[in-house]
Amino acid sequence: MTTKSETEVGAETRPIIAVTMGDAAGVGPEVTVGALADPAVLRLCRPLAVGDRARLEEAARILGLAVDIVAVEGVSDATFEAGRINVIDLGLIPPDLPWGELSALAGDAAYQYIKVASELSIAGAVQGICTAPLNKEALHLGGHEFPGHTELLAHLTGTPEVSMMLSSPQLKVIHVTTHIGLIDAIAKIDPGLVERTVRRGNEALVRAGIPAPRIGVCAINPHAGEHGLFGHGEEEEKIVPAIEVLQADGLDVTGPLPADTAFFLAGRGDYDLIVAMYHDQGHGPIKVLGIEDGVNITVGLPVIRTSVDHGTAFDIAGTGKVRTGSMSEAVRQAAALASVKV
Repeated sequence: MTTKSETEVGAETRPIIAVTMGDAAGVGPEVTVGALADPAVLRLCRPLAVGDRARLEEAARILGLAVDIVAVEGVSDATFEAGRINVIDLGLIPPDLPWGELSALAGDAAYQYIKVASELSIAGAVQGICTAPLNKEALHLGGHEFPGHTELLAHLTGTPEVSMMLSSPQLKVIHVTTHIGLIDAIAKIDPGLVERTVRRGNEALVRAGIPAPRIGVCAINPHAGEHGLFGHGEEEEKIVPAIEVLQADGLDVTGPLPADTAFFLAGRGDYDLIVAMYHDQGHGPIKVLGIEDGVNITVGLPVIRTSVDHGTAFDIAGTGKVRTGSMSEAVRQAAALASVKV
């Protein structure tokens, strides 16, 4: 186990990461405790949970983790050492809340955790946010009509437009559109949105240490439209103009590429980033490679934000069966990205 003296080394430079507990009826409390008890996480950052102390204590008992979960008022009250988890305890979850069941109360609480974390980030008290999964239906039942974390954080931070990036050891994907239907996604895509998305992805990779990212841009239609055989000219109308502007500005951008080969090319190392036009086009390949390895990064916010790339998993919530490594990786990536800016 890491000793206190070891964790104190570099305490002034390790970024502070707010870790939200997510939906209390799902696996959020378990993955949060698992990640914040991980010595590898503590070596990279100073994690501060935002959630419910009693629920985290229950999750620790379920996982069989011997940790001291301490309620604090804020960052200045927290002591970061092995075996201790600091939590800003909002006290919103009753002790009898069932695991694995849809709950408006849990949905509202998940919103409140994000709100507090956003306020901490805007105030500069934390350098990054890592979020455990929330349930979109519960969020709506709790009175908060947002498609998910990405849109919610954009609203809370006053950010007009952000992008979702999924990162795994083998592949990185940024999305032009995310939580909307396919017909609506095609209608929404235009050269300006494609260009802004690519630029956000390029900037994120440069910040992460890739000085000249190689970016492949997916087409909308099969075979990139096959010169008009498929679709109605969407590639030429919506994607090609953006690529021409980006190339003229010196970005290493190629496309539109047939999506069924773009991910293969990226997997063998031809591209550092793939730009997906819609949700499933980008999510599918990442999850095939390993849902436990994927990390969700919101690009374009005034603060670093990462998350696991899985849901609330109501079917196994509260059983101790969940794997917490993905949450540990999400916190580590938040710390790594925030460290560049600290």
